[in-house]
Amino acid sequence: MAGHKKKSLTIRYIIAFLLLLIMVFPYLYMVLNSFADWSQVDRKLIPTSFTLHSYEWLLSGGQSAEPRPWIRAFFNSLIVSTGSTVLMMVTGVVVAYALAKLQFRGRNFLNNAILFQMFFPAIILLVPTFLIIQRLGMYDSYWGMILPKALSLWAVFMYTNFFRAIPDTFIEAAKLDGASDWQIIFRIILPMSKSITIVVFLFLFMERWTELLWDMIVVKSDNMLTLNVLLSQMFGPYGGYPGPMYAASVILTVPIIILFLFFAKQFKEGMQFTLK
Repeated sequence: MAGHKKKSLTIRYIIAFLLLLIMVFPYLYMVLNSFADWSQVDRKLIPTSFTLHSYEWLLSGGQSAEPRPWIRAFFNSLIVSTGSTVLMMVTGVVVAYALAKLQFRGRNFLNNAILFQMFFPAIILLVPTFLIIQRLGMYDSYWGMILPKALSLWAVFMYTNFFRAIPDTFIEAAKLDGASDWQIIFRIILPMSKSITIVVFLFLFMERWTELLWDMIVVKSDNMLTLNVLLSQMFGPYGGYPGPMYAASVILTVPIIILFLFFAKQFKEGMQFTLK
């Protein structure tokens, strides 16, 4: 009996390892080919000769005589992604608190409207949003990239469900002590929501970090280019260079991987709540 259980457990471990390998191998393949000699890129399943040629070619501007603003583009992406994520989280917390804990006329209608709006693709608002930003004089600026991404209905939905699980007694006790709604949100509700906040932060930051279409439309000058836009411009004429393309993909994923590894424990706790 014990031998049968041990054999069954071994089979499960083998199956889990194979599934993990299937999921991880595409990324591993990309990393290996980003360091592979160009003569082996996409020609061997696992390259045997490695070099930094792809990264050197990429960071030197490829075949262009003018160096590309990689460092500036990286910090542009960091500023835009961080600013947008912080605004989305703040607006998400405030709106979710109102929907979950405040009583006001039209609350159910507003909640249903938010859920209904989540089914619409964001691209349908692309043109009117661009026209508004242009008329406000925010074209080719940080504000033009950040403000249109200042609200996430998904963040509102996630926070609303979490806040509803927090007992109202905490809020009633705080109001008896004279706390305002803003104090309740940022001193009581938000500290109790660390796990779900990490999940929301990681997903929102990842979504904004990988944004391409909006930044491509609203940015004109080289100094305002984000990393995604710079890479897309570069690989239009250089699509026949797979090694540097793999290197560029690795560069884009590194910040996301670092964040996930740093917040792995909190992310796991938050995901356990969302799956309940």
